[in-house]
Amino acid sequence: MDYRTVLDKIYKAVQPYAGLGKNADYIPSLANVNPDKFGICIVTDKNQSFEVGDAEERFSLQSITKVFALAMCLSLKGEELWKRVGKEPSGTAFNSLVQLEVEHGLPRNPFINAGALVLTDIMLTSLDNPEEKFIGFVRELCGDDTICYNTDVARSERETAYLNAAIVNLLKYHRNIECDVERVLEFYFKMCSVEMNCRELATAFLAFANRNKEFSYAGFSLTSSQVKRMNAIMQTCGFYDEAGEFSYLVGLPGKSGVGGGIAAIYPGRYSVAVWSPRLNSKGNSIMGMKALELLTTETMESIF
Repeated sequence: MDYRTVLDKIYKAVQPYAGLGKNADYIPSLANVNPDKFGICIVTDKNQSFEVGDAEERFSLQSITKVFALAMCLSLKGEELWKRVGKEPSGTAFNSLVQLEVEHGLPRNPFINAGALVLTDIMLTSLDNPEEKFIGFVRELCGDDTICYNTDVARSERETAYLNAAIVNLLKYHRNIECDVERVLEFYFKMCSVEMNCRELATAFLAFANRNKEFSYAGFSLTSSQVKRMNAIMQTCGFYDEAGEFSYLVGLPGKSGVGGGIAAIYPGRYSVAVWSPRLNSKGNSIMGMKALELLTTETMESIF
């Protein structure tokens, strides 16, 4: 497959969408990011890399880091993990309090905010130096020791985190949080603040695209069966309450973040990361969604 030519064609095709949507302005640090950025990178199972646009500029991963947190927690807890968080699409906003209250503090899946806060609590109670272990895991996935937390972004999120604070307190009320709620929020926002560029992110996600190969990074290991199940959760839950639309248009497992990034994988073939800060009403990158739709249409490569 000539991915270089495909990406050049996609880059031109998405330009009419460049002015649509807006940055996630409820997080002050993200509101200030240049909204006109766009980059995309594919890394194949042969470790070939193809990119266009602003693929070398780092951005805030936000909810994409929940995939890394899930991998660590699944390694730590195995099937016991699912006693504290579900595996079903939410069908409601990623920060819904109503659904969490109705379902008695059991988050629908690990990728909505409530589920990720439970993952954060599990890491805090299971690991010494969880911040160090998390960033070490992420660095090993992408093979780059310069990957870091952005403390300014984390601080910016905490200053306006009224709804997330309500969610974690509701989880605490339902006895699904063991640690101090402020400690959970602190670590959660640090994880969300991790920055990568498209090439680094695609490299990190390639580990989840390698079928039947050993998954072992920084002391955390998953079986091929567990990686397969993570792919299933990304497919059904990875795009807030727009996962069905992404499956329909793109047909790849993946995860989006309100920083404008999307990472997706074609198991056994490649991983891809795209970044464009302008979001639609669901919190997903408009140009990113369109670029990935065009990718699977042009290459005729999707899981369906």
